[in-house]
Amino acid sequence: MTNENHKNDLVQVKNLVKYFPVRVGLLQRVVAYVRAVEDVSFTVRAGETFGLVGESGCGKSTLGRLLLRLIEPTSGDVRFEGRSLGGLGRSELRALRRSMQIVFQDPYGSLNPRMRVEAIVGEGLRIHKIGTRAERRARVRELLDLVGLSPEAASRYPHEFSGGQRQRIGIARALALGPKFVVADEAVSALDVSIQAQILNLLEDLQQRLSLTMLFISHDLRVVEHIADRVAIMYLGRIVEEGPRAAVYGAARHPYTRALLSAVPIPDPTRKPQRQHLVGEPPSSVSPPPGCAFHPRCPFATEQCRREIPPLETGQGGHAVACWVFPAS
Repeated sequence: MTNENHKNDLVQVKNLVKYFPVRVGLLQRVVAYVRAVEDVSFTVRAGETFGLVGESGCGKSTLGRLLLRLIEPTSGDVRFEGRSLGGLGRSELRALRRSMQIVFQDPYGSLNPRMRVEAIVGEGLRIHKIGTRAERRARVRELLDLVGLSPEAASRYPHEFSGGQRQRIGIARALALGPKFVVADEAVSALDVSIQAQILNLLEDLQQRLSLTMLFISHDLRVVEHIADRVAIMYLGRIVEEGPRAAVYGAARHPYTRALLSAVPIPDPTRKPQRQHLVGEPPSSVSPPPGCAFHPRCPFATEQCRREIPPLETGQGGHAVACWVFPAS
């Protein structure tokens, strides 16, 4: 990667690892570890939407929280604008939070039911002591208008809104402090399909209007294709394929990515989909198999796949693959 490209990297993730202890008994003795994130490295460039895809339990939501240091990593480093988050003190990290925000998956559970919308959206402004009370009220109404809600919504409670409207409130809250980087963690998965499209279009519009950089986490390849510039595929804590959207969707190399893409519905009744069925279930993240974690379900697995973990190697056009059988070209 050139120095010029490094200058455009807003977020840099290097060898990130997160293990959660499994405790049992009265003394809460540690007997094992859940290996949620295993040696993950990638960059998110300023102004782009980076899509992170994987099935439930693969570690993608944990990874999103690690990027914001909402949870502490076991090892590895996350840099934001060249600054290591691990080296920041409490006051420095609090100041940096203005530039890094999150939109949660559940629009019902992520909003305090006892607070009015004005207090929810303006909470960050109050905590960071931004503006007078009147200025904060004006800012809240400006944000509600930005996400497609009327100013009158400020005086109401979350239970008075639909799921899509609540997610708009969550987005307004995330934008209140004028962040540069937003993590959207399954931001549309709890919504009806028609509402999903509205929220996706809103996020895309906001990303362009506000020059946001976004990490968009989802299990839905169809949704990610609509919004992402670059895409990473995650399996059992590791990234197995990553690259520009057109390369990943048009010329996928990893067998897991190909199987996911084959399962995406085709809106054409005359075309018969070529399904690639995976055998078995994902291995346990407490005791993952040796070698490539995907090899127990992969029809192309070799003896090398069963012994050695393939590195994520980058080929032409920035298309990276972690596979012994179908390496990056």
